[in-house]
Amino acid sequence: QLQASGGGLVQTGDSLRLSCTSSRRTFSNNGVGWFRQAPGKEREFVATVSWNGANTYYADSVKGRFTISRDNVKVYLQMNSLKPEDTAVYYCAAARRAWGTSSASDYAYWGQGTLVTVSS
Repeated sequence: QLQASGGGLVQTGDSLRLSCTSSRRTFSNNGVGWFRQAPGKEREFVATVSWNGANTYYADSVKGRFTISRDNVKVYLQMNSLKPEDTAVYYCAAARRAWGTSSASDYAYWGQGTLVTVSS
């Protein structure tokens, strides 16, 4: 029900903005998170935003470089100063409640991911 988009191939230091939309229902009352999974690695938490956009939380690995935000339609992940270790498939997910933590178990609705590749 969720679709992430905006991925691509970039170079170290470049920026990308990912978007997350829903085609079947609104998640305006739900927290939304971004997760990523690199080749051969487990899925990891990236960032989360509360239902109204007032609260955010980031993984240490992206803090200061990534910014999560939302409007009435989409949730965004602005990624600056990208590094090769940011290479992964990025997924957005809607939490069961107004706020989701860094735990994947908080999220009930997952979408297809978008691939981000950062070359060195």
